[in-house]
Amino acid sequence: MPIVKLHQNGRLLQQEVAPGSNLVVLAGTRKFDGLSYGCGMGKCTRCMVKVLSGGETLPEPNWKENKMLGDKIRDGYRLACQIYVHEDLELAQESAVRSRAGSS
Repeated sequence: MPIVKLHQNGRLLQQEVAPGSNLVVLAGTRKFDGLSYGCGMGKCTRCMVKVLSGGETLPEPNWKENKMLGDKIRDGYRLACQIYVHEDLELAQESAVRSRAGSS
């Protein structure tokens, strides 16, 4: 099973996930804590992460990522809602935006 490491606000969250998992779906069902996200459909960029390692195992960015992230893709940024984890992955999320699951 793939291991996802998420660096966020000076802390490291590490968790094993089922192959083929989408981190935003897991966060929304409270099975992956800590990830900040919004719409889950590639429209808001709140789930933007920088891929630190394991990016070579991910498919190329889709049209939503290209539209929303533009040149940031070259710097290693992706939308967590648009990627599915099949291998170990290490990510960083620069600033925590309250997730939908944590919103009142």
